[in-house]
Amino acid sequence: MKQQRPVLEIKNLTVPLPLGGDRKFAVKDVSIEVAPGEVVCVVGESGSGKSITASSVMRLGELKPTQGSILVEGEDILAAPSRRMRELRGSRMAMIFQEPMTALNPVYRVGDQVAELLRVHGWSGGERTRRHVERMFEDVRLPDPGRTMRAFPHQLSGGQRQRVMIAMALSLKPALLIADEPTTALDVTTQAQILRLLKDLQQAQGTGVMFITHDFGVVAEIADKVVVMQGGQVVEAGPAVEVLHSPRTEYTRQLIKAIPRLVPRTSGASAGPVVLEVRDLQKTYSVKEFMGGARTVRAVDGVSFSLMRGQTVGIVGESGSGKSTTARCIARLIDPTDGQIVLDGTDISRLGERPLRRYRSRLQMIFQDPYRSLNPRRKVRDSIIEGPLNFGIPMDVCLSRCRTLLKTVGLDESALSRYPHQFSGGQRQRIAIARALAMEPQILIADEAVSALDVSIQAQVLDLLETIQTQTGISILFITHDLRVASRLCDHVLVMRNGKVVEAESTAKLFRNPAHPYTADLISAVPGGSWLNPEAARGGSHQDDQET
Repeated sequence: MKQQRPVLEIKNLTVPLPLGGDRKFAVKDVSIEVAPGEVVCVVGESGSGKSITASSVMRLGELKPTQGSILVEGEDILAAPSRRMRELRGSRMAMIFQEPMTALNPVYRVGDQVAELLRVHGWSGGERTRRHVERMFEDVRLPDPGRTMRAFPHQLSGGQRQRVMIAMALSLKPALLIADEPTTALDVTTQAQILRLLKDLQQAQGTGVMFITHDFGVVAEIADKVVVMQGGQVVEAGPAVEVLHSPRTEYTRQLIKAIPRLVPRTSGASAGPVVLEVRDLQKTYSVKEFMGGARTVRAVDGVSFSLMRGQTVGIVGESGSGKSTTARCIARLIDPTDGQIVLDGTDISRLGERPLRRYRSRLQMIFQDPYRSLNPRRKVRDSIIEGPLNFGIPMDVCLSRCRTLLKTVGLDESALSRYPHQFSGGQRQRIAIARALAMEPQILIADEAVSALDVSIQAQVLDLLETIQTQTGISILFITHDLRVASRLCDHVLVMRNGKVVEAESTAKLFRNPAHPYTADLISAVPGGSWLNPEAARGGSHQDDQET
């Protein structure tokens, strides 16, 4: 049988960085091939060069290659004029970005945006175009395609927006599809659906896929071949089975080791006293429908649990389950509609701002995106000492505490005089943790605090939280959609769905024998679950592959 020519051939690609960067080249001597109908996963941490490689193929971004070649179906992309590139984008090669909300135009209906791509490539519009867009929405399993076409991006869920992006990318049946971290921000069930959908559509159309990711769990789910990048260079490449089970380089072994396994935490909860008790917590909103009218939504519906000193309680669930709203009610960033939040024997759920102030120092929060939660105009020192100063702690005590905390979170004292943008994402999250600890709280609420981090940095932050808890006896309320992280860190887990707690159990019992079908579905949807934990895969239940 005659061997098919690769749809993508990257040969010795080199892309320099501007002067003053942390290295000379963003990408150096990178070679990658993608065959028709093949999924090649490019894996690496932030800064490894994987996204620069992808954007170079599409000729996007400011960095320009100075060496090498990129061939798409034999055509030299780097030599193609701008007009030819506009013809190729969408028709012969397409890209799905990590965050569809920023990739989609917020002021145009999603159906019109897909139709616009077709018109740019010669479609006349009208009924034929409308039917094709509706058919693509059906193919990506969007609910009620005709109605969804008339929606604006903000009126769809994250998973639905990503499906729109996939429909747009595949609408002209390109030979090459580049997916740049398309599932990183999605919850596990939506992620599993998107991965399965991409695989099905790719196989049906024979499309070659270059899939960019930092998660080897995703690799185990969909990859035919794997390319591992570090510092702008390829350090390992080969069939997925070989790389996953017999990695040759230490860097690849470290990336695989950093992935939280679906192995429940065995350490028992501290026998300390109860520091927080939540009783029948409720939060109700009135939501306007995009087709008119309004409806009442119980974002949190009767949530109750206790948190002991030195214990970590996890709240897991899909987007919209109510877990973050629960955390924000407990922190009193939003006011609960009903229920009690008992801290140190006092119900703080109805306290006004003045009496509530004395309790705020005892309960601190770490958010998902430290770059947004840290003031970009304030030096690290000023961000960390601001809270204690506001509570009357003398400046010399604040500065001494600040230096100690930086050392605790693994940063050098020189960080005090620098600004947030001068740090990596993992370092900024360490600074956010130090800022929260500066108040010497009893309870730390971490709301998706590691979901945006590379797996290796994620592992470091989880280790740090465990170390801090051991040293200080602090209690942690950990909000996450990643069940691998919950199994790694939490003593007790609450599973939320549609605002309600559907299951609450010790981590060991919940992961070994989930009582609720929804919990079992969440566990089975974890990408690479059978590879991460073969014993559980052989003995546990599995989610039905049928799309709902």
